[in-house]
Amino acid sequence: MTRTGLSPLAWLADVEKRRRAEGLRRSLRVRPPVGTELDLASNDYLGLSQHPAVLDGGVQALRTWGAGAGGSRLVTGNTELHEEFESALAGFVGAESALVFSSGYTANLGAVTALTGPGALLVSDALTHASIVDACRLSRARVEVTPHLDVAAVERVLATRSEERAVVVTESVFSTDGVLAPLRELHEVCRRFGALLMVDEAHGLGVRGAGGQGLLHEVGLAGTPDVIMTTTLSKALGSQGGAVLGPAAVRAHLIDTARSFIFDTGLAPAAVGAASAALQVLIAQPELATAVLARAAELAQICGIDEVPTSAVVSVILGDPDVSVGAAAACLEGGVRVGCFRPPTVPAGTSRLRLTARASLSDEEMVLARQVLTDVLGAVRS
Repeated sequence: MTRTGLSPLAWLADVEKRRRAEGLRRSLRVRPPVGTELDLASNDYLGLSQHPAVLDGGVQALRTWGAGAGGSRLVTGNTELHEEFESALAGFVGAESALVFSSGYTANLGAVTALTGPGALLVSDALTHASIVDACRLSRARVEVTPHLDVAAVERVLATRSEERAVVVTESVFSTDGVLAPLRELHEVCRRFGALLMVDEAHGLGVRGAGGQGLLHEVGLAGTPDVIMTTTLSKALGSQGGAVLGPAAVRAHLIDTARSFIFDTGLAPAAVGAASAALQVLIAQPELATAVLARAAELAQICGIDEVPTSAVVSVILGDPDVSVGAAAACLEGGVRVGCFRPPTVPAGTSRLRLTARASLSDEEMVLARQVLTDVLGAVRS
């Protein structure tokens, strides 16, 4: 059948119309260099993205090593700065080694695909991040998605597997609701059935554990030989990039096989320098991790949430996407920027405001947060 005159992209108009009707249309908003509103939406949990030492670390790396890495890390993109930071980060979280990627997304893609593949079993929590979902799809392993936080379901899958190798993957702190994964229980099941446990600490690093060393460190699993950690440098460390941490043998294997490492330009030196400086600030000020959790508890109380948050994330479920968008817009009009999560980021019927605490929030900023959030949520709930 010929389709002369029909645009191959004509279908996009119908898709956009449907998304608008469902309240799911997204748009980009330009952020000013100096925010005029209170930011309760970013993942800059410790407030380090604007810290003078962090900015200086990025600038010094830029002047020393240039604006870009110049190539993949296997060609020209590997510097002393990269390897020094890897050693420092591994030491901080209690891992044997670390490998830096260009983002947390590519770190998850590289780790999952390189450590599974055909003939392996991959067990993933139903609410893991999109980077893990995509990694599962690319892995060519048999993928089993288990209900959220359901350790018994993971055990049932592992108990009946026929594959020689198995990997269980989860987040330590789930990004949309801030809930903690049952890492000890998952590890016990993995060890019993000879499976590798892979934990994404994107929202745990800098927030959980003594001095922000992460949830794996907090529950006594740091450095365990059958546990792999992935993380991002773009949240608590206020920079950009990602890393995979674990046994030295895993690092060597990823350098040989992880396509998102081999074929990707190395992380820009400025980002490495900034992340390295941020890590040093966190080491020098371990109280930052406690401060962010204290501010999260205050935000939860303001929003009428009885349960004390276990992370920097405060999730206020409103249900309807249009209501959530409207509430976020009203907050912004009042001078407070909050996140608004709708499907497919969250399940249908659970659209929400996602607030993120920051260790650097002042008392004055918390007064503004209370005024605006109380008014907006009061109007929505009335």
